[in-house]
Amino acid sequence: MKPKIIIDTISLLSSLTGIGRYTYEIAKRVEKDSGINSSFFYGYHSKTLIESTDKNDLKILKKILSKSQILKKIARKLVTISSRLFVTSYDLYWQPNFIPNEGIKAKKIITTVHDFSFILHKDFHPKERIEHFEKYFLKNIIKSDMIITGSNFSKQEILDRLDFKENQIRVIYHGINHDLFKMYNDIKLDFQVPKKFIFSVGSIEPRKNLLGLLKAYNLLSKDVKSEYKLVLAGFKGWENKEIMQIIDNNKENIIYLGFISDIELAKVYNLATCFLFPSFYEGFGLPVLEAMACGTPVVCSNRSSLPEVGEDAVVYCNPDDISDIKEKIELVLKDTLLQTEMIKKGMQRAKLFSWDKSAKEHIKVFEEVLKN
Repeated sequence: MKPKIIIDTISLLSSLTGIGRYTYEIAKRVEKDSGINSSFFYGYHSKTLIESTDKNDLKILKKILSKSQILKKIARKLVTISSRLFVTSYDLYWQPNFIPNEGIKAKKIITTVHDFSFILHKDFHPKERIEHFEKYFLKNIIKSDMIITGSNFSKQEILDRLDFKENQIRVIYHGINHDLFKMYNDIKLDFQVPKKFIFSVGSIEPRKNLLGLLKAYNLLSKDVKSEYKLVLAGFKGWENKEIMQIIDNNKENIIYLGFISDIELAKVYNLATCFLFPSFYEGFGLPVLEAMACGTPVVCSNRSSLPEVGEDAVVYCNPDDISDIKEKIELVLKDTLLQTEMIKKGMQRAKLFSWDKSAKEHIKVFEEVLKN
């Protein structure tokens, strides 16, 4: 008889950002390629994995609830209560999003811990999210038999902060969809972007250091800004009033696309002169890989996991030093030979990461825990 696994897929009810993308790509392959009988938890148990492009009533409801911190808090509580109503017991429960749900019954639990920004950088998160983590993370994470994380940087943070042995932690790198994030010949978009531009993607929130990015861009000479516009994409996020005001006041040089689809994102990467990602803190950093796979030179932060992902294929900047960010932008924009070298190295580096490879390593960990 096939072992039964339940995967928490609540993150699929929102438009996919990092954790949602990770959950979907691994869950899809576990369902298809493993000898495991998969079920999925959306606040209820289901045998159906929601496709990333599907639209349904639950997604609409979650979008409405996410607009209010109070409603989000109530929704989290209702999900915990609803999980206790199901008597089904599983051989394995995989929680890809930090906190195992108390009500899901399983013999073994594996949890993915992506980073510790909720402890180290509380100002990067809404108050409701911090309260939720403070109440449930440490209490529930100890129930895990194994922890998966996306980088050796994050593994060391887990060893430093949680009572888990090294053999209870597995580093499995994320992947990218190489059928999507690649170099394109004929690019058509339903919206316009400048002929030459610097690109950055990420939710408009404190963690991504967009304020530093905007200040660094503003330091560039008028001639450079005239030649290279700044294009931003991503959700409006939170704590973004100052950032949005700067964008609104500089529409001549700064273009905000809002949230765009994956195929649109891949094409914009292709068209960009360089990609800028001066994030303060990342457990992995998928956009860096995506940009490299699309043949785009990358300037990114020298912090947390990002040097582990980019190695020598990118130019690094100090996210706390506006002048350094500006200088690294200029370095790449002014040197076409450097751009060519970065493109070559970046594409070679990106080839080492795939969701198929990542999923196979997840399945191995699942089988190991089930066996033991």
